[in-house]
Amino acid sequence: MARLKVTQLKSGVGFKQNQKETLRSLGLKRIGDVVVKEDRPEIRGMVQTVRHLVSVEEVE
Repeated sequence: MARLKVTQLKSGVGFKQNQKETLRSLGLKRIGDVVVKEDRPEIRGMVQTVRHLVSVEEVE
């Protein structure tokens, strides 16, 4: 199954509470943090919520 590499590019400060919580749920705490997650609909939805704060790449 494909995996997604999610990198935090911007801080969550000044954004809505649900967006901050989504970053934490993804495992991102600070700018530059990188996590690799399974490519599932739940993760895609979380990434969509914070798309302006992260970058996403598909990895094998």
